[in-house]
Amino acid sequence: MAIGTKELAPSELDTFEDQRLVEELRKAKEELFNLRFQSATGQLESHGRIRAVKRDIARLYTVIRERELGIRATPAPVEAPAKKASKAKAKKADEAEAPKEEAE
Repeated sequence: MAIGTKELAPSELDTFEDQRLVEELRKAKEELFNLRFQSATGQLESHGRIRAVKRDIARLYTVIRERELGIRATPAPVEAPAKKASKAKAKKADEAEAPKEEAE
């Protein structure tokens, strides 16, 4: 993999939802701004980090655009276990009430 954040590997980005991609893009842009500010004031220690963050931003833009064009699949929404459990309980409650209504 190219230099960059290990968290933002292309295989990892495939699992992110659109909202999270936009949030990661915002964070990366903010970090790039801070790095540029540090560079201008002479406080930057790692100049390679600017390059890595720029690549992360490009990678994020690429994934977002590929999803818009339908080239890359959007991950299916995953329900939280609590939601699944509450839906299962609601279904059981509906099933339990259904025979009572028929008997009346």
